[in-house]
Amino acid sequence: MGVLTSILSLHPFLFIVIYVILKEFRRGRNFSGHGPPTYPVIGCLVSFYRNRNWLLDWYADLLTQSPTNTIVVQRLGARRTIVTANPHNVEYMLKTNFDNFPKGKPFTEILGDFLGHGIFNVDGELWRTQRKFASHEFSARSLKEFVMHTLEEEVGKRLLPVLESLSAENQVVDLQELLGRFSFNVICKVTTGIIRCCLDPSVPTSPLARAFDVASEISAKRGAAPLFIIWKTKRWLGIGSERRLREAVEAIHNHVMEMIHERKTVNARGETCGEDLLSRLISAGHEEVVIRDMVISFMMAGRDTTSATMTWFFWLLSYHPAIEKQVVEEIELKAAGTLEYESLKKLKLLKACLCESLRLYPPVPWDSKHALVDDVLPDGTVVKTGDRVTYFPYGMGRMEVLWGKDRFEFRPNRWFSEPDTKGGAMNKVDPFKFPVFQAGPRICLGKEMAFIQMKYAAASILGRFRIKPISPDKPTFVPHLTAHMAGGLKVLVCKREN
Repeated sequence: MGVLTSILSLHPFLFIVIYVILKEFRRGRNFSGHGPPTYPVIGCLVSFYRNRNWLLDWYADLLTQSPTNTIVVQRLGARRTIVTANPHNVEYMLKTNFDNFPKGKPFTEILGDFLGHGIFNVDGELWRTQRKFASHEFSARSLKEFVMHTLEEEVGKRLLPVLESLSAENQVVDLQELLGRFSFNVICKVTTGIIRCCLDPSVPTSPLARAFDVASEISAKRGAAPLFIIWKTKRWLGIGSERRLREAVEAIHNHVMEMIHERKTVNARGETCGEDLLSRLISAGHEEVVIRDMVISFMMAGRDTTSATMTWFFWLLSYHPAIEKQVVEEIELKAAGTLEYESLKKLKLLKACLCESLRLYPPVPWDSKHALVDDVLPDGTVVKTGDRVTYFPYGMGRMEVLWGKDRFEFRPNRWFSEPDTKGGAMNKVDPFKFPVFQAGPRICLGKEMAFIQMKYAAASILGRFRIKPISPDKPTFVPHLTAHMAGGLKVLVCKREN
């Protein structure tokens, strides 16, 4: 106490500073405008730490209170961050001034160990080159073949028989894990031509899928860490979660490199190469590291996004039996027992339900860019060079100004321009109001493929089975690289009566 008194007697200004900080700390003063309580030096570190387990809803509440639906977050050990749920700001970032808002080095550093220089973790010319090459995978012809070959086989020969067995045995299953295995097989078939997972729940999932789970979870925690220096220090020392991340990434790299070498061996024997992404990358003469990173990026993106959306879709539908009945009637009427590329387009109510699931529980709840130079967003928010600018689909789905007073409700009718959902035209929703697939130049190439996969799988399941969650409790939404349900979704699969 005597030492402190001596210091304060020598530096009376220090006493004043400490007094002001403590006084404002009690008041919860925000020194940066709308946003969390912020103090000198430490910023909002205290409130950030307190709300670390429910950041999504905390941010959503703060954005709702802001007149511009934009907040500024400043905390010790992190870049100044602007979080927005304002569609005009989103359009400015993703389209109008696209070149000033790349992912940026801070973002690519977080995911660099996992995704390397794959398409989802690069900017500039490298991104343009990879995107142009990958666009071939999503042509109309490719999508039709995707339905006829990949989905018919994976759903008809693998997924439905497993569900039939679960139904006959009245066995509880984690639907999230099952759909995750199914989606992983689909994206593996598209990217490498090889199936990697057994759908039988009694069989452990593949080592490759487990490695993806670990790498995705730890990489996401890097981005949400209160102090980045902590994970960077752990990586330097090779301890804790960073050691597990390194091991998971090594396992993924080894698996993918093995696939590359096997495919090259097949080519060397003069055997016909497939039409999958891996085969075309090899034929184009790309370096092995480039091939590896592109394959990993596509496998990561295609695996979790569709399975997460379908999991929430089935949970929401199970608590809205009247809507489920309408969806089943639509499937019976418009698909007529045959799911083909053209008939899938007619399932409008099913698509509306999937869109509503995406609105409430987007698989990528937020996404960040980093400003190259000083800028000003349309709502007047000043952006400084190097600032992290985050658009927030999870929060946008909960904005009354965007979706009305019933924004928290599962209401597929909102996606139709006419009240009658049986044949009515669907609204063309502004992609910057609903940016779950991004928008502008970086809009997701696989958007149409994702909807086809989800509609095909959902229609196949709903036409034969009812999915009944065994717990009445609302699941917890966990925002990893792609969000999921904490603890999975335990369900019973019941045969649907005709």
